[in-house]
Amino acid sequence: MIHHIKLSAARAGDTIIGDAVGACALAVMLVGALYLPALF
Repeated sequence: MIHHIKLSAARAGDTIIGDAVGACALAVMLVGALYLPALF
């Protein structure tokens, strides 16, 4: 099982960084959308 995870992580390479950036952007937008009604 761990071997498969390590193999998948090694094959993913650069896409992991892009996916992490996208996930952070989605989290920021979600928090912003939740705080937006409180501003008005």
